Amino acid sequence: MKDTPGQTAVRQVLALAVALGLWELFARLGFLNALYFPPPSRIWSALVTLFTEGSIWPHLEATFSAAFLGLILGLAGGIALGAAAALMPRLAELLEPVMTSLNAIPRVILAPLFVIWLGIGLGSKVAVAFILVAVLMFFTVYTGIKEVDRRLVERVTTLGGGRFILLREVYLPSVTAWILGNLKVSVGFAFTGACVGEFVAATRGLGYLLSFAQSTYNAALMIALILLIMACVLVLFAVAGALERRLIHWR
Repeated sequence: MKDTPGQTAVRQVLALAVALGLWELFARLGFLNALYFPPPSRIWSALVTLFTEGSIWPHLEATFSAAFLGLILGLAGGIALGAAAALMPRLAELLEPVMTSLNAIPRVILAPLFVIWLGIGLGSKVAVAFILVAVLMFFTVYTGIKEVDRRLVERVTTLGGGRFILLREVYLPSVTAWILGNLKVSVGFAFTGACVGEFVAATRGLGYLLSFAQSTYNAALMIALILLIMACVLVLFAVAGALERRLIHWR
């Protein structure tokens, strides 16, 4: 008999509880060095302290602001450039090598360069998030348009449809699923870019807090922040998934 989703969830929660219990026990008995492997109780205490003291809110605001701006600009820029390159072969000759080169390297290594160019403020974090999202969206739209059925394009062209009509009535509806399918990845990339930019150089943000925790060898705070970042990304994934389902249903 196949297990229900509820039964599977119960087993997963129990397994997690056992793992955390063993971790706490081994740390308290001295089998684990609390400096490097703090018990879950200390991690929870560090996380609660961030919220009860109110010190976390400016950092959350900074990270979400950079991630959101980078996501919006990256989606707009990547979609626009991908569509333009797919429809204009001469432009594609210029854009595709650049985007391929950016895609071939870990784009987060550009973060120090953006700090030099734009400073340690919001701009450099938005730039990292933007470049991560824009390259992904460029190839999503560029490849999606190239995969559109050529017979459909020929029929619309035969009926007098110009480039704008093709883009609005054929290409964009066809690549909508491609874009929405990569929306969750884009959200994750934007948040990653913001955190990496803050980790390199910043005065606030979750990445800045991670850098501070690392410099002070505060493993409990580091793990608490990692869990908080994971929770934030999961919430953003849920929002992106709900938006995807709504838009696909409308389509």
